[in-house]
Amino acid sequence: YDLTKYLPESTESSKALSILKEDFTYPGTGRVMLKDVSLYEAKALKDRIETVDGVDMVMWCDTATNIYGADTFIDYSKIEDYYKDGNAYMDVTFSDSDSSSSTHNAVNEVKQIIGAKGIIAGSAVADAMLGPTVNAATARVMALAVIFIFLLLTLTTTSWFEPVLFMAVMFIAIVLGMGTNLLFGEVSFMSNAVGATLQLACSIDYSIFLLHAFTREKAAGAPPEQAMANALRSAVSSIGASGATTIVGFLALALMRFKIGRDMGLVLAKGIAFSLVTVLLLMPALILRFQKIIEKTSHRSFMSSFRKFGEFGYKIRIPVLIIILLLGIPCYVAQGMSDFTYGNDSIANTPGTEIYENEQAIDKEFGQSNMMLALVPVGDNKAEKKLTEELDGLPYSKYAMSLASILPDGIPEEIIPHSLVKKLHSEHWARIIINVRSPGESKEAFGYANEIRSVIKKYYPNQATYLTGLTPSTQDIKQVITKDYSFVNILSLLGVALVIAITYKSLVLPLIVLIPIEAAVFINTAIPYIMGDRTMFLGFIIVSCVQLGATVDYSILLTGNYLDARTRSNKKESAIRAVTQSALPIITSGLILTTV
Repeated sequence: YDLTKYLPESTESSKALSILKEDFTYPGTGRVMLKDVSLYEAKALKDRIETVDGVDMVMWCDTATNIYGADTFIDYSKIEDYYKDGNAYMDVTFSDSDSSSSTHNAVNEVKQIIGAKGIIAGSAVADAMLGPTVNAATARVMALAVIFIFLLLTLTTTSWFEPVLFMAVMFIAIVLGMGTNLLFGEVSFMSNAVGATLQLACSIDYSIFLLHAFTREKAAGAPPEQAMANALRSAVSSIGASGATTIVGFLALALMRFKIGRDMGLVLAKGIAFSLVTVLLLMPALILRFQKIIEKTSHRSFMSSFRKFGEFGYKIRIPVLIIILLLGIPCYVAQGMSDFTYGNDSIANTPGTEIYENEQAIDKEFGQSNMMLALVPVGDNKAEKKLTEELDGLPYSKYAMSLASILPDGIPEEIIPHSLVKKLHSEHWARIIINVRSPGESKEAFGYANEIRSVIKKYYPNQATYLTGLTPSTQDIKQVITKDYSFVNILSLLGVALVIAITYKSLVLPLIVLIPIEAAVFINTAIPYIMGDRTMFLGFIIVSCVQLGATVDYSILLTGNYLDARTRSNKKESAIRAVTQSALPIITSGLILTTV
């Protein structure tokens, strides 16, 4: 679930995370707000939270204020970041990362301790809730997809039993695809969430192409086995090219520097490969084996001939071409201008989720909180203390804390308890905790992170220093993934063009096949900008690759039918016939892909 795990080792965040894991821990973070509590009740709950296995420290006002003193001795204006109007706020740092099982267990135990008295949010909490949320949503999506696909196939086939065969073949392919993910050891939650759904949506058209070819051959009078042999012979080039282009599109993701692309690319490409194998080797056998049931459950076609649609398409070909040319260039420019998100915060912390509602409630009462960690060379306590004080004095800083800042002047480090020292000092590095009033991902947060880096460099000008946390990691993800996009886009285009050129032994056909699909991709990916929607950049890349890989099949099928018709007819008639023959399988597959 942790996107930072997929960053290249050369990035600042990746180097910092390695140091934290070796010398300290890379802590998960949480935010707790207690409602309608006295200072003493809050202190009692804080002490219980600190004893939870997996909790490293809890930052609250009791570290700087004697809360047991009389009210006249407590300056409430100085602790309003942590306690006001009967509500208490605490920053919780866990011993392990956001995505570790020990942190997830600790989050659940903290939730039990605070009960109805409070709410909990933060990156560790989001991570703990992400798995159950995504898995439940994925199961719901798959259930709905199966129902709608079954209904669509019922409308577009001529037998009540044919949709059962389709779904059975796809189910076997998906089980093979998802089950063999075990070979990778682990996969990202995103690969797991979208893998089965995209495999179903992208590869069911292979079954549709084969069945429509078989139905045509049978209608021409061929016996079932011969009809299937003829259907395989005529459809295998279209199915093979379609599968190969989809696999190439996904494998292009695997060459991203941001390694979640490799994770998703390999999972999805492997799934499509299993779909191809099951359609070409299993489905023909099942169709022939259950031929009697198919014939018994046959019904009249619910779809009329698409001849008039083909004739209409031929009439409007020139206006459509002009419209596409006019839309293509502005949409190409607009697609990269959307308001994108890049990091972990954009996945789980979204409207409609419990974590989002909790974050909003805490922000409303106590403002935003965003923890960053600075790593500086250990040994110069004066520089470390001055740096911490300057960071603490920044207008957007809630607090900055280091061992040097809490160590009284003249007191040697050796007399401080080792349990505290090891959290902030190691043999080579000093850790400074900085809490900033900002969300994890925003222009303001990026600006604050850049300013903090420049302040750190002022005190350690010629030495290696690092800043990590949600914001710096997101900055690195943004830098890496935006460079990946152009590379992946060009590579997937070249790969698909090469497959088509080899399949049809032509250098012109790849252009003819790809132009309408790429125009559709540009228009589609420009819509979020036109609508003013915020889009996750990783989703933007995946959609571009999926749309290219999955819908280029339609171009290939129509082109194949046109070339076949040209052996018997003129250009106009061949174009009309190609659209007439291709419309039903393309509409069926397109509706399925759209529905999913």
